[in-house]
This record gives sequence, structure tokens and C-alpha cells, in this order.
Amino acid sequence: MSRAIALGLDGIAFTEHYSFEASEPVGRLRERYGGAILLFRGVEFSAAEGHCLVFGVDTDRLDLRFAPIRDVVRIVTMAGGVVIPTHPYRGGNSMGELIFAVPGISAVEGYNGANMHAMNVKAVAAAGRMGLPYTGGSDAHLPNEVGSCYTVFDDAVTDENFLPLLRAGRFTGMDTRKISRAMML
Repeated sequence: MSRAIALGLDGIAFTEHYSFEASEPVGRLRERYGGAILLFRGVEFSAAEGHCLVFGVDTDRLDLRFAPIRDVVRIVTMAGGVVIPTHPYRGGNSMGELIFAVPGISAVEGYNGANMHAMNVKAVAAAGRMGLPYTGGSDAHLPNEVGSCYTVFDDAVTDENFLPLLRAGRFTGMDTRKISRAMML
């Protein structure tokens, strides 16, 4: 939290792996830091085809673990939430080209702070081909990783309008990491 505030971030989203309940301590953080920064809860959910971010729905209450992504998107959307495929070109637990066949996603995670630059470039290009916006997220597991990638919204974000702004696609992802000359060759 201190790093996010020091960097001047307006908000931070906690998206713990596999469990919405794992981000329960965010409530206590809101009490402590709520005047200085917005805090949002979500989950990095495991669909059958790979990981996705889910906001606005307690996925622990839904019987969705490892469900097909089409079912995840349909059920989460019906419940008022938003689904965004994460790090689609990282491999392993990522959807790759399958993102093109998933109707109803709100965006694509374009910039992920734990990805290599080439993976992010491919994700941003895919979002463009799909006509979708892309987000940025640090995928931070340590304080010094916070803010490496982030999302800039066109409008001021509040607790009340976070989900509607995600649905409207009025944002873009950013990557603050320096690209070495060797990576640009």
C-alpha cells in the first residue's frame, strides 16, 4: 500500500489467485488507507482454458472452478461482474489465441508486469484486432513490483463506477518498465 501511494496511484486492485475470499483483508486496508487510495477486490480466476481477472462477483459462491471460459463469462456477466483474460500469451495458464473465440469479455490484459515485453505487445495487438480495450496490471507479488504496469481511466474512478467504467472500456493499459536495447532488436 505504501508503495502504491508513494507512486501516486489513485487505486489498487487485489486479485488473489483462485479465491475471492483470499482478498478479504482488503477490508482492513480500506479502513487504514481509504482516504489515500481506492482499493478494489477481484480474483485471478482459473477457467479451464487459462487465467482471467474477475471483478464484481464473489467467485467462491459460484461453482465455476476450472469451468470453460465461455461459462465463466456468461455466469459472471449475468451476476453483474466483468471478466478480463490475463497474460494471454504467457503460456501454461494463459488462453493464447483462444481469447478470439470468447464472446462477452470486457477487455484483454495488455500489459502485465510479470510478462516479457513481447508477450505484452502480442496481447495489446490482439485486443486491437478484437476491438477491445486493454488493461495494465503489475501482477505484483512484492512491493517493488507495484506500479510497473497499470490502467489509466478516462474518467475519475470511484467505488461506485469502477465496474461500469470497466464495461464501457474507457481506459488503457500502461507499462512503465524500461525496454532494453537488446529487447528492441
